Amino acid sequence: MITKETKIKDASNPLTIGGTIEGKVVARDRSSLYIDLGINGTGIIYGREFYNVKEVVKNLEIGDKVIAKIVEVENDEGYRELSLKDATKEISWKRLKDLRDSGQIMSVRITSVNKGGLLTTLDGIQAFLPVSQLAPEHYPRVADADKQKILKELQKFIGKTLEVKVLDLLASDNKLILSEKAKSEEKTKEVLKNYKRGDVIEGEITGIADFGAFIKFPVPAESEKDQIEGLIHISELDWQLVENPAEVVKVGDTVKAQIININNNQVFLSLKSLKENPWEEIEKKYSKGDVIKGKVTKFSAFGAFVEIMPKIRGLCHISEFESKEKMEEQLQLGETYDFSVLLIEPKEHRMSLKLVAK
Repeated sequence: MITKETKIKDASNPLTIGGTIEGKVVARDRSSLYIDLGINGTGIIYGREFYNVKEVVKNLEIGDKVIAKIVEVENDEGYRELSLKDATKEISWKRLKDLRDSGQIMSVRITSVNKGGLLTTLDGIQAFLPVSQLAPEHYPRVADADKQKILKELQKFIGKTLEVKVLDLLASDNKLILSEKAKSEEKTKEVLKNYKRGDVIEGEITGIADFGAFIKFPVPAESEKDQIEGLIHISELDWQLVENPAEVVKVGDTVKAQIININNNQVFLSLKSLKENPWEEIEKKYSKGDVIKGKVTKFSAFGAFVEIMPKIRGLCHISEFESKEKMEEQLQLGETYDFSVLLIEPKEHRMSLKLVAK
């Protein structure tokens, strides 16, 4: 009499309990999944083994290949009883790879956050959505880039659903990276075909950060999907030194700006390029050695900033004084003094000054 135990130990039978085997999904019903194992017959996943992995099973289609663990070499109905419990991650990683390759958009629910971004799960695997991969409208615009403030902004997304794509994955490191902004990149790319460097656009200021201002254009647009959000760097807001972008623009302002660069679907714009450049006349008006009047506007580790005319500031370097303390003794903020011009570099927007001793 041949028993099941004999079958398991029979050298001519490669199937062993606890071993793994690959097959193809051939049929399913409400509580069972049937796997074609080729020359090894037909496998079945049912009962508790089916319900343990029902979230994975529901994503399997006829023809999908699976790797399963052998629970019973042959049951009373002649099937090989299988389990996907220990193979679910492998199946999930395969599906996630297919999702990455296809570029399919999925909806995920944000479960938690850290200082670097948002956390969620996809097919039972933890996934990370970095701040840099958020859609422009969701990017945390914290004025001073304070990490705690950014974290507070990110916490607002907990419980919300976002549409994302799989950006990168590495099963060996259990690494799954998502991107929200990737879903709109193709649309953005198409819209950007209508623009080039040097174009002047009209847009609305949508956000302000310590490094500049965000602008959405064109205004008006037929729909939000037809709009692009670009960045006006703080250095491109005005010809004068800008310390706080909010001093130049405010959220909701409609402004004209010039496109100065388009790179990787990112648009960089300038306000100052549409304004008269006060430095163009400065070289004609002043020469090295001239004595001019200037108002001290700010102290820094480099020296004293001196306003010569509107939007033109020169620097009286700290080296012109014995120390920072001496500089602040000799100069008062808001007061006007005589300075000698040491150097004028209009293209660099730089003027070096020396305090004229009385």
